[in-house]
Amino acid sequence: RTARIARARWAEDLVARWYARRGFTVIARNWTMRGGELDVVARRGNLVVVCEVKARAGDSHGSAWEAFTPLKQQRVRRAGAAFLRAEGITGVRLRFDAAAVTGTSLEVREDVF
Repeated sequence: RTARIARARWAEDLVARWYARRGFTVIARNWTMRGGELDVVARRGNLVVVCEVKARAGDSHGSAWEAFTPLKQQRVRRAGAAFLRAEGITGVRLRFDAAAVTGTSLEVREDVF
């Protein structure tokens, strides 16, 4: 369990750096609400991106992409809208990305749900 948590935190750090290199400012990490959590929230101008991060040591127990179920997507969308309301952020475009870290390999898919 501890190793899994450490891998998840490391993967989120990797994703946050990925956004920073692309000119985004990470405005929240592990933001929680009842019924949901946002792993990484980044902003560049009037674009706010919510990125859900999944990390796996390998593919032996299935791909990290398989964890992006319709229910998970619904929860992230709801949490993303709640984040904007809670932070008083208006007049922005909200995009939902997904990132899979398998081993040390990162793949980010933009505007996926």
